[in-house]
Order: sequence, then structure tokens, then C-alpha cells
Amino acid sequence: MANLREIKTRITSTKKTSQMTKAMQMVSASKSKRAESNAKKYVPYMEKVQDVVAAIASGATDASHPMLVSRPVKKTAYLVIGSDRGLAGAYNSSILRQLERTLKERHKSQDEYVIFAVGRVARDYFVKREFNVLDSVVGLPDQPSFSDVKQIARKAVGMFADGTYDELYMYYNHFVSVISQEVTEKKVLPITDLAPASEGVSASYEFEPSGDAILEVLLPQYAESLIYGALLDGKASEHAARMTAMKTATDNANDIVRDLSLVYNRARQAAITQEITEIVGGAAALE
Repeated sequence: MANLREIKTRITSTKKTSQMTKAMQMVSASKSKRAESNAKKYVPYMEKVQDVVAAIASGATDASHPMLVSRPVKKTAYLVIGSDRGLAGAYNSSILRQLERTLKERHKSQDEYVIFAVGRVARDYFVKREFNVLDSVVGLPDQPSFSDVKQIARKAVGMFADGTYDELYMYYNHFVSVISQEVTEKKVLPITDLAPASEGVSASYEFEPSGDAILEVLLPQYAESLIYGALLDGKASEHAARMTAMKTATDNANDIVRDLSLVYNRARQAAITQEITEIVGGAAALE
């Protein structure tokens, strides 16, 4: 009977686990829909900003703005977007390992790169392994606003403009669908492949005071908006990944409960059969 009690305890604990993972799945499903909507709503704004910046840059008299010109690369910055919590499948591990491989392949020493980490998991991962983490931001809400990442975004862009490093890359999970997210590397600075986001766009602008003066203000904002757009994309991927992971965990827990219930019923039946056999044997002995 002790064995039956152990099996019953496992069934009860597994059922409680499945209830928790089911609740987390439902919460993540709700957050995922909202995050996906936020990311999609931001796309038209980004495309319009890109169209305007491309048009101004092509019409500016001075095309030597630091953010538009490549320079010899002595130091590179990487901004990695992770999450503050786990239980999201391979959402964090895939992007962190990819960036770690990239750092080891491209750089011979830590003096050649710096890391900006978004999310507690990403920060702790690289700090623990003694990578050169320059700055980080943690505790972001599930539906972040630009003000939540404004400081680290402006610092990353500003340090490029100051010449602290010569390239800035982003690593994040791009949302493809609820069950699919892709690790993405995107070059933020310098902006060397600037082109209208919409094909066939040919707009005419009059600049006041001048296109060059506008670029001085608009280009940093454009780079910062790229970072915020990647964050929205990453949040949609995070919630989708957590929803999928919790669904898988719930299904696995239910499978375990079914298997344990079958084992429990068989063991209980065997125990009852044994008791009946003993009773019949005892009665026969008395006769």
C-alpha cells in the first residue's frame, strides 16, 4: 500500500503542476496577442520614418554624417534583447548562445567589443561568463514603451556618435508565428543600407532649415526607434515562446497523469486480488 500512496502523491502533484502551467499558458496567450498587435502597429511608423530619412539623406548636400559613413572597425557593440524570466523554451538560450559564438568567432579579446543587455537572463548570462557587459536594463513591463528603453538606446547610439565604438549590432528573436521565432542579427549603425522601405516611393521634401540639420536630429532618433522596434518584436516572440512552452508542459503533465493513473489502477487491482486470494486461502485452511 505504501507504493500506492507514493503513486497517488505523484498523481496529485503532477495535476497541480498541470494546473499552473495551464494558467501560465492562458496568461501568455493573452499577452502574446497584445504584444503581436503592438509590434505590427509599429511597423508602418518605422517604414514611414525610413522613407523620410532615406529621402532626406539622398537630398542632403553633406552625406558625411557619422551615422551614414563606415569607418575602420576597432571596436563593436552588441545589443542583445532577452527576457527577465525563464520558462520560455529556447527563447533565451538560442539567442545567447548565438551571440556567444559570434563574439568568439569575430573577436580575439574583450577589448574589441562591448555588450548592452536587455533583460535579466541576458545580463546574468554574460556577466557570469565574464563578458564585457557595459550596460543593462531589467524589469521591463510585458508591454514596454519607448521610455522604458530610452536611456540604454540613447547611450548605445550616443557612444557610436562619440566614436567609442565603430559598429552597433542587435540580436533578438524575430516573431514569425506563434510557434516560430528566428534569432536575428541586425546592423543598426552605421546606416549604410538606407533605402525607402516602400518600393516605388519617391517623395519630394522641402527642408527647413536644411536637410543636414534635420539629419543631425533625425538619424539618432531613427536608430533608437530601430532598437525599440526590435524590443517590441522580441516581446511578441517571448510571450509566444512561453505560451508554447507552457502548452507543451501541460500536455506532458497530462500524459504523466494518465500513465500514473494506469499504473495506480493496476497496482490497486493487484493488491485487491492478493487480499481476496489470502482470504480464500484462509477459509480453505479452516475447512
